[in-house]
Amino acid sequence: MRTLSEYAISDLKLIYQMLHERLPSDPMLMDSELLQDLQTYLQQQASQDGIDVSLHAQWASWLNDGAPLKGL
Repeated sequence: MRTLSEYAISDLKLIYQMLHERLPSDPMLMDSELLQDLQTYLQQQASQDGIDVSLHAQWASWLNDGAPLKGL
């Protein structure tokens, strides 16, 4: 089994965004350890890129490579 760091960051961002968009219709995802681990990993990567993940706009922009986001 591979670790998160072995996957392309673009794939991880896409998967995270898709899961995050499903939260309103699938609230059980809120308890998902995988989703939490993925978010933590991505936030660490964003921080290494100089993103302040506590600022929603910066975090959302980084997740979407600078394009406007829907739902985040």
